[in-house]
Amino acid sequence: MEAKTKDLWVFIETNDNGTAKNVGLELLGAGRGLADKQGGSLIGVVIGNNVDAAVKSATAHGADKIIVVEGKEFEHYTTDAYANAMFELVEKYGPTSILIGATNNGRDLGPRISCRLKTGLTADCTNLAIDEDTGNVAWTRPAFGGNLMATIMCPDNRPQIGTVRPGVFKKTEADEARTAEVIKEDIHVAPEAIRTELLEVIKEVAGELVDLEGAEIIVSGGRGVGGPEGFKPIKDLADALGGVVGASRAAVDAGWIDHSHQVGQTGKTVGPKIYIACGISGAIQHVAGMSSSKTIIAINKDENAPIFNVADYAVVGDLFEVIPALIAEINKAKV
Repeated sequence: MEAKTKDLWVFIETNDNGTAKNVGLELLGAGRGLADKQGGSLIGVVIGNNVDAAVKSATAHGADKIIVVEGKEFEHYTTDAYANAMFELVEKYGPTSILIGATNNGRDLGPRISCRLKTGLTADCTNLAIDEDTGNVAWTRPAFGGNLMATIMCPDNRPQIGTVRPGVFKKTEADEARTAEVIKEDIHVAPEAIRTELLEVIKEVAGELVDLEGAEIIVSGGRGVGGPEGFKPIKDLADALGGVVGASRAAVDAGWIDHSHQVGQTGKTVGPKIYIACGISGAIQHVAGMSSSKTIIAINKDENAPIFNVADYAVVGDLFEVIPALIAEINKAKV
């Protein structure tokens, strides 16, 4: 289809309680510059039930307008309900670009609507720009196992759609005094058109209790921890700092810790205030998932470990000696 406007849309994914997930608010910050260069408005799209909190957050974080679709059938994410609603909105308004967070739901929604709209989709992007020559969005994502970065453009079809990893971009400061036009669309999906039903969420299995993307402090362990028991000091340090436990792919593949803790290209992309890498060599796939952290501290016995190339602070030593000493100093400071 052809674009009817130069507007850029950001899908504001919501939690079950109607609040906005961080990734949508992060993408409003990233989308601001893109929308301005495209010459259009920055528009948040909120689909859910009782989503006033999400609308308020989207306004505070920079949306010019917010399109809202509310209904009981949107209380929990389902492919059919959300894809039908988004498809109707796009056909009506015709944006030129759409940003979607690369969450479990976003990775499901993006391909579904791109297929219906007969347009392209660039998945798991880690950088966004506008190509100066064509005005197209330049979507950058890891390729070939993270060994190189590919920049992809969609010159012929609209809208241009991409999913973007959580944690890649930072949220702008919320301005509670901002106002934005709220457009409510009356879209409903018949129950028989929704082929799935959420019966139960088992958080321990789904790993949703591990909020890596929202954490301000992450302590991660890699192959250097030596086994599942090696994550005890990692957890102790995370607890002392009020953070959460992360892991490299090597540790997860070895079965030492659940996949929900994995940071990296095949795990979660994070950007905490402090990231402590313990016994992690620094493979490019892992670095791709944590390099946007504000402060990176690396602990490794190998002084030539690649992780030191991205670290702000490097500690060369045995993590099983360094971490207990570090915890002791943290506890002293708390007294």
